[in-house]
Amino acid sequence: MERLDAHGFEELIQEDREQPRNLFLVAVVDGKIVGFSRCEGVRLQRFAHKVEFGVCVEKRFWGYGIGKNLLKESIAWAYAHTIKKMMLRVVHTNERAIKMYEGYGFSIEGILKNDRVRSNGTYENTVVMGRWHDNIGSIES
Repeated sequence: MERLDAHGFEELIQEDREQPRNLFLVAVVDGKIVGFSRCEGVRLQRFAHKVEFGVCVEKRFWGYGIGKNLLKESIAWAYAHTIKKMMLRVVHTNERAIKMYEGYGFSIEGILKNDRVRSNGTYENTVVMGRWHDNIGSIES
């Protein structure tokens, strides 16, 4: 997801409210949004069984379980909405996140080589992970 200003962020949340296959959650500390997660579905019937998941937490709030709680709530929502598959993308160097996702039933489905460009001009691989419905509903880890 590209960087959004406050207005763009509000528009995205409103759009997701109107889409039955989308979910937008926020984590708030002292009245300030410090993290969010999003599930985005597709209207096409052949893809209606799945959503793409993403999460973002401000670095200074890492280690407090915010990302994990957003993930657990998203999985519970997917289960309640009979979503069969959740997918996500994570940079290959984020081993901590990959391990957490694996703990919640996600498995690596592929690697997108040289998928991201860093600000210094170097390229990074993206890990594509998925979680099938057999695991959805079991959110304890």
